Amino acid sequence: MLFFSYFKDLVGKEVTVELKNDLAIRGTLHSVDQYLNIKLENTRVVDQEKFPHMLSVRNCFIRGSVVRYVQLPPEGVDIELLHDATRREARGG
Repeated sequence: MLFFSYFKDLVGKEVTVELKNDLAIRGTLHSVDQYLNIKLENTRVVDQEKFPHMLSVRNCFIRGSVVRYVQLPPEGVDIELLHDATRREARGG
């Protein structure tokens, strides 16, 4: 649940999601659930030449099991919050 609560705080921020098939999509994080399924709005494909069929997609739902990486905006990373959450998770509560 550590990552779920962290991603909830990033709703409204721009993120880049790289999928296991090498497709990278940048967009505004609209929602995320406990399975780390992600809904993006105002999307655009990072490598448009490799995935031209995705140019018309503006909103998408991404199943959590196909996500390889999520690149966060630098200003969206609160190191102290992550440290505290990691310590709580390690203590089991």
